[in-house]
Amino acid sequence: MLAAIGVGSIDDLLTAVPAGLRERAGIALPPGLSEPELVDRFAARAATNVPASTAVFLGAGAYPHHVPAVVNQVLLRSEFATAYTPYQPEVSQGTLQAIFEFQTFAAMLLGMDVANASMYDGASGTAEAVLMARRLKGDRRRILVARSLHPHYRQVIATYLRGLGDLVVEEVPFGADGRLDAAELRDRLGADALCVVVGQPNVFGVVEDVAAIAAAVHDAGALVVTATAEAVALAMLRSPGSAGADIAVAEGQSFGLGASYGGPGVGLFATHERHVRAMPGRIVGETVDANGRRGYTLTLATREQHIRRERATSNICTNQGLCSLAVTVHLSMLGRQGLRRLAQTNWQAAHATAARLESAGVRLRFRGTYFNEFVVEAPEVAARWESVAADEGLVAGFPLGRWYPELDGTLLVCVTEVHRPEQVDVLVRVLGREGRARAAGGR
Repeated sequence: MLAAIGVGSIDDLLTAVPAGLRERAGIALPPGLSEPELVDRFAARAATNVPASTAVFLGAGAYPHHVPAVVNQVLLRSEFATAYTPYQPEVSQGTLQAIFEFQTFAAMLLGMDVANASMYDGASGTAEAVLMARRLKGDRRRILVARSLHPHYRQVIATYLRGLGDLVVEEVPFGADGRLDAAELRDRLGADALCVVVGQPNVFGVVEDVAAIAAAVHDAGALVVTATAEAVALAMLRSPGSAGADIAVAEGQSFGLGASYGGPGVGLFATHERHVRAMPGRIVGETVDANGRRGYTLTLATREQHIRRERATSNICTNQGLCSLAVTVHLSMLGRQGLRRLAQTNWQAAHATAARLESAGVRLRFRGTYFNEFVVEAPEVAARWESVAADEGLVAGFPLGRWYPELDGTLLVCVTEVHRPEQVDVLVRVLGREGRARAAGGR
């Protein structure tokens, strides 16, 4: 290959890079490997990972759920893999119908009139919701964001708004029960408040009183944006739309998408019909052709690729089509009752585990209502999180001190339908050991 491109060595390809930088980079490519050698090399590297048998109670924005085999089997169908984009409805009816069904599920879950054809993920969808609120309330400048909203979501909002110097983002603290501090929110609302962004459930797994928040926010003339990281919870909670949210966003990873090193995700985005013209992204609608046959087509596409840039609501594309298709297939397999049972299973598993931990002397940090995540006080385990994973075969939860210094020594524990009883036993044994030691010491 080097001869074909006219150079004598790899180093000759890099002569444009100053010699001093090349020396610092320390590039040392080993000789090529045969295929068996390469397989052995990667197998050895994989063996250094935490064993698959490890009990992992992580949630914190990416949730372990069972994905039925039928989901991936449908994704393998060639017609879904080849239709790149629904710009050409005459050749992409299957893709368009799948997106239409996805929108229907999203609108039902979020309790809204209309949903778009998906966003990249829940975090970017939340930031797009803030921009949409700005289009609806252009004379206002202050954005109030609950500090209990997932920190990654808050960071993405800040990134989206970085170039818009006229907007101010303020964080509203959480109270002793883990919910948004309602009194602090009321004090901060004013004539210049644009919107309030709140997690539902929030990053601590605690369920917010969206109806009460919405009442206060609407009295001030502002909008409410809800962001749900664990969408399974929506099957048990009052929907954001019926509770008064103006824009509702959710991360759909829990449906059909494994928690694969943090991605991919898929954003669900919905609002009331009166706001649809300000919605980002694209909407697929149902129609009939000249012969009266049912068909699907893009009915709203206010991206800068479709209309004048200054009038575009966003340049965001639809999420990867296979991700939204996975959500659609999974939800269609569950059905309304199946989804409800899944949510109940999660709720029961989490609360039964929390009860066992409390019996073992482990204290819950917040007393607010929670779904399948809760915060426990476990300073010793949180401090040696990695070594516990290696020594005990247990990832006991996420140490919240990494995000919230005032919560140092706590763990965010997530329990879903995939956690086996013997894994819960390990969790109770390890955390309970610390809880009993603390109780014996009067701490």
